Amino acid sequence: MKKILIAEDNEGLLKSIASKLRSSGYQTVEAFDGEVALERLRESKPDLVLLDIVMPKYSGFDVLEVMHSDSSLSDIPVIIISNSGQEVEIDRAKKLGAKDFLIKPEFTPDEVLQKIKDNLKD
Repeated sequence: MKKILIAEDNEGLLKSIASKLRSSGYQTVEAFDGEVALERLRESKPDLVLLDIVMPKYSGFDVLEVMHSDSSLSDIPVIIISNSGQEVEIDRAKKLGAKDFLIKPEFTPDEVLQKIKDNLKD
């Protein structure tokens, strides 16, 4: 069973995504801030990360920078979840290794599932 880390400080959104993923056959690991996300990354070695940019303690960019510089984490695909579709934000995330991007008000749970399937390694 593939394991997905969801790092998102909006509890309602996190629970909604986690529920959809579990009902679709994925195991989920949850983090409400960047510090916990890094701990869970190292502990659980997920197959993919859904990562919010604006979170308490460490931002999604901080998490990406740590992942990018750590060879044991740098191969884990990351899909950014953000309120902003700013080109500069997308470019920065991609330079730090993010594989894909979802804009919060615009995506559906089914789109999240499709992006995960598109980005997961077999």
